[in-house]
Amino acid sequence: MQIHTPDWVKHAVFYQIFPDRFARSKQPRKRLLRNASWEDWDAMPTLQGYKGGDLWGVLEQLDYIQDLGINAIYFTPIFQSASNHRYHTHDYYQVDPMLGGNPAFQELLDAAHARNIKVVLDGVFNHSSRGFFFFHDVLENGPHSPWVDWFKIEGWPLSPYNGEFPANYKSWADNRALPVFNHDNPEVREYIMEIAEFWIKFGIDGWRLDVPFEITTPGFWQEFRQRVKAINPDAYIVGEVWGDSREWLDGTQFDGVMNYLFAAPTIAFTAGDRVDMEQVQGRSYHPYPPLFAAEYAAKMQELLQLYPWEIQLTQLNLLASHDTARLISIAGGVSEAPPQEARASVELATLLLLTFPGAPSIYYGDEVGLPGRLDPDSRRGFPLEASWDREILDTHRQLIALRHTYPCLRTGDYQVLYSQGELYVFARTLDKEELVIAVNSGTASAKANIDTINLHTQPNKLLYGSAEVEWHTEGEIKSLSLNLPSRTGCILGVG
Repeated sequence: MQIHTPDWVKHAVFYQIFPDRFARSKQPRKRLLRNASWEDWDAMPTLQGYKGGDLWGVLEQLDYIQDLGINAIYFTPIFQSASNHRYHTHDYYQVDPMLGGNPAFQELLDAAHARNIKVVLDGVFNHSSRGFFFFHDVLENGPHSPWVDWFKIEGWPLSPYNGEFPANYKSWADNRALPVFNHDNPEVREYIMEIAEFWIKFGIDGWRLDVPFEITTPGFWQEFRQRVKAINPDAYIVGEVWGDSREWLDGTQFDGVMNYLFAAPTIAFTAGDRVDMEQVQGRSYHPYPPLFAAEYAAKMQELLQLYPWEIQLTQLNLLASHDTARLISIAGGVSEAPPQEARASVELATLLLLTFPGAPSIYYGDEVGLPGRLDPDSRRGFPLEASWDREILDTHRQLIALRHTYPCLRTGDYQVLYSQGELYVFARTLDKEELVIAVNSGTASAKANIDTINLHTQPNKLLYGSAEVEWHTEGEIKSLSLNLPSRTGCILGVG
């Protein structure tokens, strides 16, 4: 079977935005909640507090987003909800009024598209919330409700709030706030399909699917793909699956997944024994124990062989998300002015992220060194410019620009050239375009003579980073002599 994935994703750099925490509108656009008592923007976030970020705020920051080099935005949920993260959906057809409602989203979507920035929304279709109208009707009317078969009711009465009694309905992770849909009910299935179609027709460019592995009804995701793609064949469908995702990446369901199988070893290689274990243990990915270059190379080769190449190019690669601690804090940078070691880990990992096959995704604030331990700390307000880490920001700007400049970084082959000790070197090649990328994760400088028999050119110009570079040719044998300072990386192109 021939696999088709959206071509634009292969050339995208995503920016993940948690809407309540990215930007509050500076313009007097709000008709509601103009004088709301928001949580202080710079205070430590709480599980239930709102900071008042909205979609008009995002609209006002599109210049910044575009200047960074971003051409796709993934929003965590924006639909009406009674939680700051909005994974407790009340109404799938209404953007939360705290964010500006449907009019604000339409204005933002049009403005983003005018800049050739795609917009992907988060679809929470495994479960709804206690405030979802259909479930609320069941709470009010019990077995008499016409919606009773839409959920997995186990007995009566239901107890959505009092933990002293059995809930008597299935909920996600036993959280009573999140009643699970009965996806075997054809009406539920149709309802979800219509939501997906509605927003694709509205103009969004794809769906990120929350915990899609929880929905096991046969044919569900196949139908989802068919109906979404019938409206927009270029719509992106990406699932939140943390491990081996071959079950969903057969070409009939998702175009990609959130690629934690890239994130974990990349953090383990670049941060090594600096990883704060409290921030990663017990999570669904494993950025530990430390990896040397040969082990990292093996992990990357295994990952690249796991899925068809067409799928590899539309994976959503990441280093952090709203579900993890931020990399700079994982790597030991827990203060507002992170130590150089943590900054180096971020810069090395970002170099690997922006040069790996698939679409890189940057979690808002990571590009300016925003720290954050596990949820809710990882969902801080975007910092004022005075608090930005300019070195990390410059790293992101340079690497994103290089990715846009060189097609081989987006769709070219990936070939490991050298992986010994803490020095990892690989090439990205597309037709006659070739780049060599090197990363030294160690605390000492690294030297190597690298066989480049499979390269057609001799990349010797430093496009990024610093290194001593020298090429040697004996007959038909070419080798690259490379000396890379400690905790640095570089990209070489043809001068």
